[in-house]
Amino acid sequence: MTTLSETTPPALPRLGRTERWLLAVVVPAAAGIGTLGLASSYESVSAAAAQWGFASPWMLPIGIDIAIPVFTAANLLLIRLGMALAWVRLVPWLLTGATCWLNVASGHSLSAKVAHGVMPLLWVVLSEIAGHVYAVRTGVATGRRMETIRASRWLLAFGSTFKLWRRMTLWEITSYRQGLELERQRQLARADLRQKHGRRWRKHTPRRERVLLKWGELAPADTTEPPAPPEPETPRKAPKRQPRPAPGKALRRTAEQLLADARTVTADWPIERLSAAAIRTAVGCSQANARTLREQLRGERDGGESPLHLVSGVR
Repeated sequence: MTTLSETTPPALPRLGRTERWLLAVVVPAAAGIGTLGLASSYESVSAAAAQWGFASPWMLPIGIDIAIPVFTAANLLLIRLGMALAWVRLVPWLLTGATCWLNVASGHSLSAKVAHGVMPLLWVVLSEIAGHVYAVRTGVATGRRMETIRASRWLLAFGSTFKLWRRMTLWEITSYRQGLELERQRQLARADLRQKHGRRWRKHTPRRERVLLKWGELAPADTTEPPAPPEPETPRKAPKRQPRPAPGKALRRTAEQLLADARTVTADWPIERLSAAAIRTAVGCSQANARTLREQLRGERDGGESPLHLVSGVR
């Protein structure tokens, strides 16, 4: 079994041209809608604050409605700096509930209460959307954002999904796909251990492997043998050439052998062709022996023996 390496956080997708144009239109429109909601909340809450005896009734709606995006931005800044505080995230929610309650209380009828409660929600919802977009992009870039598990998986397999969520939370596995892959590898490793040790595999498995299995970092051993590497082709050796004997170390022939070779080679030669150069080339002998062989062969052709003798032991 082997351990799995950590995966790097995915890169953020870049916005296309159409998306940038859409963003350029949506942002000003959202700012305008949020301003309308803030103005409506300011008028209704300030009027109610004046009836409640506030000396400066405009401070109440301004303080509450401006504090919502301020605390949202402060929470995002703390997340970006790695100093997140859990209670800071609750402040915008509490302020949102307060401004909605004050706007509902300023209405006299049910429809007026609903209208007064909906208008400030525009400003609050847009602040939450902007904060969510920034938090998600920051979390994806830094690898600190915990991805959520699909609701359909919770519905279809609640028990295994709860165990998966628990492991992701305990071991800070922020990627949902990585959590699924680790759970898959853990199940396969558990099946391998049970096949190897039987039903009491927990007792026979080493403690280190059990801890790694609990973390979900064990991968099952690959049972398939890797293909054998191709054998390197050995270069064919060129046949060794037999060294030619040096002229000084050549095989030496006797006088009788030279004469026999000369008779065989020049058997069909006319007498005019019997020259020292031709015999030397055909028989392969020295110049002196070639002249001696010429005279001897011519003497045999004329019917007499030549008194000349070959140099013994010379080629």
